[in-house]
Amino acid sequence: MNEPATPIAVPADGAIVPPRLRSGDVVAVVAPCGPPDPVRLARGVRVLEGLGLKVVTGPHVFDRDRYLAGSDASRAADLQEAWCDPAVAAVVCARGGYGATRILDLLDWEAMRAAGPKTLVGSSDVTGLHRAFAVELGVASWFGPMPACATISDPDGPEPRSIGHFTEALFGGPTPITGDRVVVPGRVVAPVTGGNLSLLAALCGTPYHLRARGRIVLLEDVGEDPYRIDRMLTQLLQSGSLDGAAGFVLGSWENCGDPYPVLEERLAPLGVPTIAGLPVGHGTPQFSVMLGALGAIDAESCSLTGSISDSRGAP
Repeated sequence: MNEPATPIAVPADGAIVPPRLRSGDVVAVVAPCGPPDPVRLARGVRVLEGLGLKVVTGPHVFDRDRYLAGSDASRAADLQEAWCDPAVAAVVCARGGYGATRILDLLDWEAMRAAGPKTLVGSSDVTGLHRAFAVELGVASWFGPMPACATISDPDGPEPRSIGHFTEALFGGPTPITGDRVVVPGRVVAPVTGGNLSLLAALCGTPYHLRARGRIVLLEDVGEDPYRIDRMLTQLLQSGSLDGAAGFVLGSWENCGDPYPVLEERLAPLGVPTIAGLPVGHGTPQFSVMLGALGAIDAESCSLTGSISDSRGAP
């Protein structure tokens, strides 16, 4: 396929980009998914405080109910109360695991819309929240590291590249993210969507299913054999979730064997710019991508660049 002479421009979908954080802002750490390790979370909180942020934690952040961080009701309450608190500038998810989709029907979306936009941070299972926040609130959100996970809470300190890019993401414009593999050449500018492949497949048939038309789709996963990746991609393709995608950005595939034959087999025929090997997802380093905001794929440099503006007048 020949690379287009000029970038394809796709209009933004109207997602609200929340204000960037400033030193002294209050961030609330909640656990809407699996239970965080208390020691790891304490380290992660100290890292956030080291960035100049004031950190509060949800009342139920250390609850446990089997593989969940407490009951569905308590996890939903912590998230909603943090989002609706006017003193809180950002809501940071402690970790992924499982459980975000269980609370989507328990959130008072009208009250959360009335609270106005702010920053949501998380990845992995938090993909469920990213999709729901996009649909219900129309707000862009950060797919990135979480304070109870290894890149932030390692005993020897946060992974330098990950925390550096995370800091850029929260407080200013993050630098472009570079991959190492071009699947389909080309350039495109479009809003970014997507996240963890397993969650996107699980959301098929729900109000929060992936809507790829006119968007760059980020995909990543962990611990999935190639045949399972094939199955999930086939589900997204057959459900129409990937119809009209403007491009694809493939992040990390930790403990997934060699996923590239199936990724290329299923995605390359769509004929849109596709790059791979970006450090986004479950690997190390773990960079941050704003879902809902404009991004730009440039296959020549094998990079994804975010294009961000906000209500505080930052470029």
